[in-house]
Amino acid sequence: MMKEDLATIYAESFKENWTLPALTDYGVASSTISYGELARRIARLHIFFKDMNIRPGDRIAICGKNTSTWVTAFMATITYGAVVVPVLQDFNPQDAQHIFNHSEAKLLFINNSLFENLDFEKMPRVKAVLSLDTRKVIAERNTDGIEASKILRNLTRKFKAAYKNGYSSADVKYTVRGKDEMVVLNYTSGTTGFSKGVMLTNNNITGNVVFGINSRLHYHGTRALSFLPLAHAYGCAFDMLVPLAVGTHIYLFGRLPAPRLLLKALADVRPNIVVVVPLILEKIYKNQIVPLLTRRPMRWVLSIPYLDRAVYSKIRQRLVDAFGGEFEEVIVGGAPLNKEVEEFLHRIKFPFTVGYGMTECGPLISYTPWRQFVPTSCGRTLPGIMESKIISSDPENVPGEICVRGENVMQGYFKNSEATESVLDADGWLHTGDMGVRAADGSLFIRGRYKTMILTATGQNIYPEEIESKLNNMPFVSESLVVERGKGLHAIVYPDYEMMDAEGLSIDRMDDIMEQVRQDLNKLVAPYERIEAIQLIPNEFEKTPKRSIKRYLYR
Repeated sequence: MMKEDLATIYAESFKENWTLPALTDYGVASSTISYGELARRIARLHIFFKDMNIRPGDRIAICGKNTSTWVTAFMATITYGAVVVPVLQDFNPQDAQHIFNHSEAKLLFINNSLFENLDFEKMPRVKAVLSLDTRKVIAERNTDGIEASKILRNLTRKFKAAYKNGYSSADVKYTVRGKDEMVVLNYTSGTTGFSKGVMLTNNNITGNVVFGINSRLHYHGTRALSFLPLAHAYGCAFDMLVPLAVGTHIYLFGRLPAPRLLLKALADVRPNIVVVVPLILEKIYKNQIVPLLTRRPMRWVLSIPYLDRAVYSKIRQRLVDAFGGEFEEVIVGGAPLNKEVEEFLHRIKFPFTVGYGMTECGPLISYTPWRQFVPTSCGRTLPGIMESKIISSDPENVPGEICVRGENVMQGYFKNSEATESVLDADGWLHTGDMGVRAADGSLFIRGRYKTMILTATGQNIYPEEIESKLNNMPFVSESLVVERGKGLHAIVYPDYEMMDAEGLSIDRMDDIMEQVRQDLNKLVAPYERIEAIQLIPNEFEKTPKRSIKRYLYR
């Protein structure tokens, strides 16, 4: 068990950093609030929760884009003693409504545009719905004579009465809970079907936060740009929870992170650390770097020793500047990084590292600072916090399922003992479903998902993700899936229509082009990994809110 306590960490941070800027809604003028103002808004919500008869352990759901109001609602919930249920805004309305009901949420904070697609009458346990846009009650039921809108109207008067001399740092006091008490109920956005409610305890979240503090991922006075969804465990931990524990100024990017808009925000904010998913780096590489490297003069220059170093140095500096120019490292997580992209970033000595985690660990399992990072790995298992093992006859060479145990491992799935028992064994090992190997120093190397692995008739293990990684770098391929059909492998491809338009190509040319792509791909893979045919699809693959392809729909 961790000796530190989550509530105490934030009480001390808010007091120590009282006058520092805490939150800014990027692009919104005069939106910056200090740590003192954040603490004051949290205290107001605590009074509201109490008058709404919210008790310790009750669930409060939040669904919306990244804003200072979202952060305030989250922090108010966990420091009050209630359980926060962060719901990705990209869930379809039916799934989101199911989560609100399944979690037994009593309050809901949500953006108005998202609430318009819900049916309040079908959420009988929810006492009131509060707008993240206007901070007003937009729906309520009069339960036991409690009227949320009336409580909210009287909140300023009650707040002033409670703190007659004004709210100061001396007034910051938060509920300390047991280590095994649930703090966050986070619903997965898995690729295999229905979401499951991951019960993360005080100890689980504290393990992630303390590791972030001790690793100086963020520290007093630094800047962070939060553009990953805060409702997802990765963004929540390292774009919000760790920064707020040390006095970082968080800029909240509330729009979809399209590369052009995101790069402008990075240039404006100049964050001290950048937390991304692979898709962002891969798009920048494919759309901006590959066209540059494939020009004939550039290919000639790169073939000459020493000249290639100068070119790579310039490309590296351009990338560093694109990410704001003042960061210590770029941390890639949430999904495997494309091998070709990773190899190129290493070649130009770009300061990045790849971590590994899952919602069930809140999320962190492994990480290594970029200077010690082993290429193609996903970092070392967190020392002193997590341990790992590979179920294999030769864990360093023969892939097996990755299992982890330690401070960050969840309590289980909410109201789903069968699913819990299927991944958590009697000795506390979490069976991740990922296949990989483990080096002697604890570095993990992921090969693919256990459920997607294809076993050939000759006994070869094929990991479709590794083939897809190569295929996605081919011309005119936007994204792909490799599946088994009969006794052979087929690829399903969504074409890169932007590249087709730029080249003036029509869809009737694509069969011939894809045949050439298939032949080129088969030169890069092992004989037993060769693709027999490529099938084109007209629309993007269906994805989870985390932007992972729902593979089960295409088997």
